[in-house]
Amino acid sequence: MATIDFGGVKEEVITREEFPIKKAPEVLKNETIAVIGYGVQGPAQSLNMKDNGFNVIIGQASKFKKDWDRAVRDGWVPGKTLFEIDEAAERGTIIQMLVSDAAQKAIWPEIKKHLKKGDAVYFSHGFSIVYRDQTGVVPPPDVDVIMVAPKGSGTSVRRNFLSGAGINSSFAVEQDATGRAKERTMALGIAVGSGYLFPTTFQKEVYSDLTGERGVLMGALAGIMDAQYDVLRKNGHSPSEAFNETVEELTESLIRLVGENGMDWMYSNCSATAQRGALDWRPRFKQAVQPVFELLYDRVASGKETARVLESTGGPDYQERLGKELAEMGNSEMWRAGKATRSLRPKEPARAISADTKGIGGRGEN
Repeated sequence: MATIDFGGVKEEVITREEFPIKKAPEVLKNETIAVIGYGVQGPAQSLNMKDNGFNVIIGQASKFKKDWDRAVRDGWVPGKTLFEIDEAAERGTIIQMLVSDAAQKAIWPEIKKHLKKGDAVYFSHGFSIVYRDQTGVVPPPDVDVIMVAPKGSGTSVRRNFLSGAGINSSFAVEQDATGRAKERTMALGIAVGSGYLFPTTFQKEVYSDLTGERGVLMGALAGIMDAQYDVLRKNGHSPSEAFNETVEELTESLIRLVGENGMDWMYSNCSATAQRGALDWRPRFKQAVQPVFELLYDRVASGKETARVLESTGGPDYQERLGKELAEMGNSEMWRAGKATRSLRPKEPARAISADTKGIGGRGEN
């Protein structure tokens, strides 16, 4: 492992230099990796492993025609590399549980029947294991229970793999029945396209993941955008102006600078007016939202958020209700303005202008 200093705290991480892709086939040479579910993470992880030369099969319920047909279009062959879930679980030695958390609860009794001594059950989220009292997912003691959790959507996992960049992932071993659990996990982490792997536990992964998704990554971000857009519109700003100042500049400019060199670097490359205002208002926003995050984390740790997920997503009419909620968001004025804005983006790249010569914030100040 390489020792990396993360903000003054040293952590051990595994890179592709330390665990090269050529080592993974040696570890997994006798394994059949059964990817259960072809919805969000399943396509990306399975295709990445297939492209890397591993023995991969898909377990997908054919009654969910959309996902089954997508698997066929992606090159999986019914009866050869694409099976119903129970048959894939029987054939696999590593069972990758990549269906939704609610679906994991539903199919677990069938999966468990096919687990054999020495198999491994692989997760990309700690949800089912940590909240086993709610999900009923309790693996037998003679199998490995492991996790690789890519820090991105399935789309990003596949896109980054194809570009050669990879995506960072966390990994954990909950149960080592074979003595090979950690080695299996690291090999799978590299096989699915991780740029580097950092250790965690199932509990820490699910606590941080549920907090992050509801917070900065999705819930808080969307809520803050809604609030700012509404305030601008109520004060007479046009939809295009409100959207550009709320979303477009963030996604097309600022967040890229943060990703490249950090928040302080982005601040230092903004106009003086934008810089001063951001520095002044940052602590106010932190003070305002800190109690919300404390409440959120407590709900995650107590299992209340898990109960909400299982209760709402497990119902037969969930997809219909979800569609209505997403349509409400998509049909809001802000995101209709966003659709129009995206259509206006130039098809050809504009001439590059350095942030050093044109301050971000629209005033050209340095």
